[in-house]
Amino acid sequence: MSETDEHAKGGRTLTHLDSEGAARMVDVSEKAVTAREAVAEGFVAMAPETLAILRSGTAKKGDVLATARIAGIMAAKRTSELIPLCHPLAITKAEVAFAPSEAPAGIRVTARVRVTGQTGVEMEALTAVSIACLTIYDMLKAVDRGMRFMDIRLIEKSGGRSGHWRAEDGGHD
Repeated sequence: MSETDEHAKGGRTLTHLDSEGAARMVDVSEKAVTAREAVAEGFVAMAPETLAILRSGTAKKGDVLATARIAGIMAAKRTSELIPLCHPLAITKAEVAFAPSEAPAGIRVTARVRVTGQTGVEMEALTAVSIACLTIYDMLKAVDRGMRFMDIRLIEKSGGRSGHWRAEDGGHD
C-alpha cells in the first residue's frame, strides 16, 4: 500500500498509521488550503480562597492570568514540537480567555486558534488550554496543591473537508 493509504480499525480510519501499523505524519499536500478554527476549553477547580487570590491579583508569583495567557499562546504556536506527528503551522490567531466561577470555585480556560492552511488546529487549541491550566496551577500551587484540571476538550472546529463541528452540549460560554 502507498504512503497515503489509510489503516482502518473498528470502522474508523486511523490516518497516522500506515498499512503495516507504523506511525507516520499524514501527507496533507493534496488538501485544500482553507480557513480553519478550533475552540477548546478546560476548567481548573480550586478552593474558594485560591480563587479569591487569583481574582485579587495578589498571588506571590505575579499576574496569574497574564502569565497563563502568554503560556497558552506560546503552547499553541509550539504544538508540533510537543505532540508527535503534528504539522508545524503558521498560526494566524491564538487567544486564551478566562472566566472565573464561584460554584464550583475555579476558572474556565478557553482557547481559540486560527490558521489558513491544509490541516486543522484542534491540537493547537487543546495544547493552549492544557498549558494555560498547568501555568495557573504552577502560579498558585503554593496556596492550593489540590487544584484539579477538568473537562479539557474540543468545543468547536471549522474548516477543511469535514466542515463545521460543535460539541453536542455546546460547551460553556
